[in-house]
Amino acid sequence: MTNPLAPGSLDGRVALVTGSSRGIGADTVRYLADAGAAVVVNYRSKAPRAEKVVAEITGAGGRAIAVGADLTDAASVAEMFERTVAELGPIDVLVLNASGGMETGMGDDYAMRLNRDAQVNVIEGALPHLAAGARIVFVTSHQAHFIRTTPTMPEYEPVALSKRAGEDALRAMVPRLEAAGYGFVVVSGDMIEGTITATLLERANPGAIEARKHDAGRLYNVSEFAAEVAAAAVDPVPADHTRYVGDTSGFVRES
Repeated sequence: MTNPLAPGSLDGRVALVTGSSRGIGADTVRYLADAGAAVVVNYRSKAPRAEKVVAEITGAGGRAIAVGADLTDAASVAEMFERTVAELGPIDVLVLNASGGMETGMGDDYAMRLNRDAQVNVIEGALPHLAAGARIVFVTSHQAHFIRTTPTMPEYEPVALSKRAGEDALRAMVPRLEAAGYGFVVVSGDMIEGTITATLLERANPGAIEARKHDAGRLYNVSEFAAEVAAAAVDPVPADHTRYVGDTSGFVRES
């Protein structure tokens, strides 16, 4: 996949992508770094994976650090931002990519704590550390974005509801963010082939991915979707603050 960002277009900028040790987050942080940004590869528990992404970026001449943080822990989030600013400088691009809720053993309220509460707390924690004109990007799915009008698979519903609750909470912050000069964009994508979520859904509901691919015509892969997320960090903010990726014809928009 070709980087949608021009070489050098992010020289002098700092970008932090949550959940970027693998998958969409890792490819997003690579695109931003290739465009010249100094980047933070954030992870919750898989330090070796994050360090591998950092090594790839620095080996290619970029600047990157790996910073572990549990986004549901305020003190951990505060340490993440403090280290970022100390080592790289104020943050120009903040991509809220980390999400979850299908894991086992995390508690019944984990999806809401991570996908809603933590997202709000991350932005609150970031505000003192953002550069002038910073951009915030929230990554979600069509299955979550349209959950109020279009049912999703039962296995994914708790995640979808919590992701939509997080999106709503962040949208409520938009007037405040805009008053401070910050841009905010929601990137909503169809099912993405090759993600952990898709794998878990397929395990719980065999045939789900192929069925969605048939209905949509095609599904984006990880690198293709990551390219859209990276582009959302620099493209003009849409009037409705939403960038749709993939087919939306099977989803009912709110009136």
